[in-house]
Amino acid sequence: MIAPSNPDACILIVDDEPRNVRVLKRVLAAAGYLQVTAITTPRDAIARFAEIKPDLLLLDLHMPEIDGVAVMERLRAKMPASEYFPILMLTGDASPQACQRALAMGASDFVAKPFDMHEVILRIRNLLETRSLHRQVAAQNQELERKVRERTAELHTAQLDTIVRLALAAEFRDDETGRHTQRVGALSELLARAMGWSDSAAALLGLAAPLHDVGKIGIPDAILCKAALLTVPERKTMEGHTTIGAQILSGGRSSFIQLAEKVALSHHERWDGQGYPDRRLGPAIPLAARIVAVADFFDATVHDRVYRKAWPTDQVLAAIAAMSGSAFDPAVAALCGRPEVQKAMVATSCPAPSPRWTEPALELRGTPAIAPGPVFAGGPWANEMLDFSEPTPRRLPIQ
Repeated sequence: MIAPSNPDACILIVDDEPRNVRVLKRVLAAAGYLQVTAITTPRDAIARFAEIKPDLLLLDLHMPEIDGVAVMERLRAKMPASEYFPILMLTGDASPQACQRALAMGASDFVAKPFDMHEVILRIRNLLETRSLHRQVAAQNQELERKVRERTAELHTAQLDTIVRLALAAEFRDDETGRHTQRVGALSELLARAMGWSDSAAALLGLAAPLHDVGKIGIPDAILCKAALLTVPERKTMEGHTTIGAQILSGGRSSFIQLAEKVALSHHERWDGQGYPDRRLGPAIPLAARIVAVADFFDATVHDRVYRKAWPTDQVLAAIAAMSGSAFDPAVAALCGRPEVQKAMVATSCPAPSPRWTEPALELRGTPAIAPGPVFAGGPWANEMLDFSEPTPRRLPIQ
């Protein structure tokens, strides 16, 4: 007797002749195949197949009510296209037409009746070995795909680490903690979600936003860290950090870097067209940059900087509302008026209570003739003058 291949394999026999079923079960048992199920009603084949999930099907071609080809069609329709499942067709019609029809419909092999039992066992063994090899290859492919995914994730993480460190390298030059960029990323993601962005799109902005000031790498320390008022030429140099940042990030192939490039270039544009570097107006400014502009303003203002003390959060939120439609996109600014958004912004940017610091009038114009200092060295809120001596901030005439 031929030694069985895969003796633990599950085999299903579908044949309407009980005598054939008994003979096949006896021969298979003698060959060492003990998990054999046989049915003589072809209409039950689909349900039985789903129940026992066999490794091999022995299927009679000519049966009453529903023939073997119809059974095979229904089974194949329920199987994944990539799965190799062997079907050994049993037929008393050895004509070329019958064989071709069976093979065309998905039969793996066939044997003619009356059976040569030695031949049947050989064909069964070969089909089970082929199925086993297919499963091994499928398992290896899955393992390779898993390793590729892991490696891709590692590369992605390494790229993000590199980018994060690049952002920190720029941020440490004028923020001793280096946390501003991280908070701007978190705030930008928060605002994007509040605007109805998808989770994936908001998360992507959360990754890109920390690179908004990467161009500061190219700004001299004497200007970047200056505590006194910037001169007009110094202000122009400072404004160049937007184009420097865009140049650093230009040419990226990933959507992450492409988005970061847009943010770096346009986060100091103003809704009224008075920003820089391109004086874009309203919707012409990328929405991501409009969101980051508000996030950047909020976080920078509620924390101490080298050139000024932190503002209380209520005054910062009031300033955002006051500059809606001029410095900021009204739709983004309106988000900051929602209590749940305000609460989340405060928790994200300043978990500890904000320092109390007031001044009768805060001039945000940022020009040498008016401003008491380089408030944000020409940010999107430049050319605004707000008076906080009243409960509701109001614009002051620009001189």
